Amino acid sequence: MTATLKFGDKISIAEVRKLSALKDVVFDLAWFEKAKDRELYYMFRDLAKNESELELIKARGLRYDITRIPAGRLGIEYVKTLGHYHPKVPGTSVSYPELYQVLKGSATYLLQKRAQSREDGIEDFVVVEAKAGDCVLIPPGYGHVTVNASKEELTMANWVCRDFASLYAPIGKLRGAAYYLLETGFVKNPTYKKPPPIRFLKPGTLAKVGLVSGKDMYELGKKKEKLGFLTAPQDYLSFFEGVFEPVFSKQPPLSSSKRAGRRN
Repeated sequence: MTATLKFGDKISIAEVRKLSALKDVVFDLAWFEKAKDRELYYMFRDLAKNESELELIKARGLRYDITRIPAGRLGIEYVKTLGHYHPKVPGTSVSYPELYQVLKGSATYLLQKRAQSREDGIEDFVVVEAKAGDCVLIPPGYGHVTVNASKEELTMANWVCRDFASLYAPIGKLRGAAYYLLETGFVKNPTYKKPPPIRFLKPGTLAKVGLVSGKDMYELGKKKEKLGFLTAPQDYLSFFEGVFEPVFSKQPPLSSSKRAGRRN
């Protein structure tokens, strides 16, 4: 796959994430130890359709990215991103959120909220399945991993505050998210202590900012204050309430797959 993207009047070069970068979060270690390093997915950062729009986006403290994740497997696990948390807004107890939109294909977003009492504990674990046009909001306090569990390329965009760097170490230290998505279903990551059952939710409409499924969210970056909740989430706490609605009331069975060389 090409590592370039034409967006507006510019051609951008991707930051490439290779398989070797995911060594701490892959489930199937027996497969990983024999696998050759290869390109997994492509991140195009700080995009805009022209220079004037880029300056406007920067002035509002935002960044627009596009990520391409080709279909594939990591042994018996579906291809996924490295996963990360966001830091807290300086001077507050609220971490930065992030807004995603699926542009092509489908995505499975794994969201987890860390327990305050212990680093290997999780208070909430949410799975959101999104199709092209859907938007998914990562609320304050949640880390997230994106999985491409389909047979086609996933292309997604994200809006995020440009004033911070993502935190990859907490998820890497615990060998990935609290659950893995394998070909046979979800399985718990034994590194976590008693993770909660999975909650399956659906994408919200985000009508509060004028965004519904199928509407290009890029345009929001040009509208004053529409994405203020990304740069100053401490001022929009009520906005993050009730964004998702439950899809399933019962948890599906977890995979009984063997650990495939997994080490605790």
